[in-house]
Amino acid sequence: MLEPMTTRQARDAEAAFGRACARLRALQPEHPRVYAVAAMADQGKRRWWKLSEGLREGRIELMYRRHAAEMISADTAAEVVATALIHAVIGRVAALLVAEGRAWDPGLENLWVHHDNDGGIDWAGLEDTTIRVIDGESRDGRSGVVTLPCERAMYVWLAHRCEPSLTLIQQGLARCSGLSARRFWSLVGESLVGAATYVPALARTDAEDGARRGQGLLLALEERGLPVRRTACLVR
Repeated sequence: MLEPMTTRQARDAEAAFGRACARLRALQPEHPRVYAVAAMADQGKRRWWKLSEGLREGRIELMYRRHAAEMISADTAAEVVATALIHAVIGRVAALLVAEGRAWDPGLENLWVHHDNDGGIDWAGLEDTTIRVIDGESRDGRSGVVTLPCERAMYVWLAHRCEPSLTLIQQGLARCSGLSARRFWSLVGESLVGAATYVPALARTDAEDGARRGQGLLLALEERGLPVRRTACLVR
């Protein structure tokens, strides 16, 4: 007896997400959470908080105060918090993008953040784990994934989905720590440059493809008025 289409699609989507996360966990086997994300349907809520709620409930301020109390420089503490949150929003999905040309939804309402014992961010999670692929490049056919028409569409969509989260983080850090907008967005650029530079080497994928994809996402963010390339750029 054939399964209902919705059941088959759900299983295919789960399999596509599982393959993506397995690939990301393998980038640093000793630290598998560095790039991978979790499906929130499989997680308890201990040490997890939803990004859309946490940013409005003072989570950034709490993180900053905790790090500032443990570090000599308050400016360094602000950048540590910014870097961790930027990586959760865009650094992790950029790793999958530059390695495979794929992405999940990094939107504000879809992301969760996980704290370790020391209050740092060590993992991220997704409510909707659907993987986006570029038309003609899916190894799984079209089952269980959402197909975008071209690379440019992928970059524009990702920039659109990341901007609200990154903007709220930037504004929160500016209020509690005084971190400048220029420095924050340069950290976003540095996160993308780092992914485009190191992930292809770790994944053993084409470095030129990785650089092109990283450049494409940087451009899409810049076109939204975000100054991500004032101090960071990719060399073709």
